[in-house]
Amino acid sequence: MSNAASHHAAPDRWSALTWLAGAVVFAMAPWFSAAAVLPQLRAVWTLSPSDAAWLTLAVQLGFVLGAVLSAVLNLADRVSPRHLILAGALVAAGANLGMLLAQGPAHAIALRALTGAAMALVYPPALKAMATWFRTGRGVALGIMVGALTLAAALPHLVNGLGGANWQAVIGVTSLLAALGGVLAMQVRNGPHQYPPAVFRPAQAWRILTGRAMGLTTLGYLGHMWELYAMWAWFAVFFSRLLSERNLPDPAQGAAYATFAVVGVGAIGCYVGGVLGDRWGRTRLTALAMFLSGGCALALALATLMNAAPPVVLGLSLLWGFWIIADSAQFSTIVSEIADPAYVGTALTMQLALGFTLTAGSIALVPLLVSSSGWALAFTALSLGPLLGAVAMRRLARLPEAAQIAGGRG
Repeated sequence: MSNAASHHAAPDRWSALTWLAGAVVFAMAPWFSAAAVLPQLRAVWTLSPSDAAWLTLAVQLGFVLGAVLSAVLNLADRVSPRHLILAGALVAAGANLGMLLAQGPAHAIALRALTGAAMALVYPPALKAMATWFRTGRGVALGIMVGALTLAAALPHLVNGLGGANWQAVIGVTSLLAALGGVLAMQVRNGPHQYPPAVFRPAQAWRILTGRAMGLTTLGYLGHMWELYAMWAWFAVFFSRLLSERNLPDPAQGAAYATFAVVGVGAIGCYVGGVLGDRWGRTRLTALAMFLSGGCALALALATLMNAAPPVVLGLSLLWGFWIIADSAQFSTIVSEIADPAYVGTALTMQLALGFTLTAGSIALVPLLVSSSGWALAFTALSLGPLLGAVAMRRLARLPEAAQIAGGRG
């Protein structure tokens, strides 16, 4: 597209970002619906700890399966993003609504897996669509989108802190929001920075594992994902236990509010990460964020061993929550800048599939480490991912391909 056309379209990019970010947050609402009402579901279905864990893991693994199939079929590069988002949002809404008819945990877990698979048609195409609107400032734009999702992930903890809600109403509302998100996405056309058309090439799904630049980017992303969802999944349990040990009143409610703050502060981290990624360069920002995030995990391990007071632990946790997600959108931005232009959607989808596969392992590992040796060991284990990821991004910075992601132009 000509420079004149690109310039003419530029004023609409913030409007497109607003619509698309809203669409994605609404469409992804079913992801968090079971987490918001898990206490009620435990009572309704007499869930075992294993059943409760699988209600969370099923969404993650369903997303992985959906993302792998989408990547192999090159769907994000062969089908209009807004049509994919609409289809994924409607299927997710239907599967989520099916929870109202589920006869027990087995049916519910299957529906959660389907919900996750459907949302694999929402998130990666949305990232690609937004990249067509932003050449400069792309890191900030994608950071805002991930920040909105981070805030959405925090909201169930606020709901629990306020006393929970009728679980049928939560399921119904999140299903309606998902459908609305698909409708909103239909209002966003592709931006002026179009990617070339793609043809069906299943092998492109595995290209993210080949080539030094893409391989190091993927390794950095995996280091980031190793700690992210495990921290989000288990922080409320950790902090509730800490408050209980100090004999403080209503530890569950206090932990819910604390978790909302620790996860929610990441929304600000995403924006700051986007600004710094555009100004400093993506490799520098991602390495810094992961060094700081891994350092916070180690500091929490030390604080746990020293039996630190809850305010000290909460302060460290807020810092961790800020930096643990600050780099997230920048990995997607890097892929959008160095991948084969015709298969950016496929590369983004596969990157997400690999990352969410790893999260299932780290989420499952944390309670095993806690039961055997305590929270200090769990936090130490989580710190290893970002520290290794930071090393990968420093190595990426030394490659010739890094000139494409050096920052300044976004």
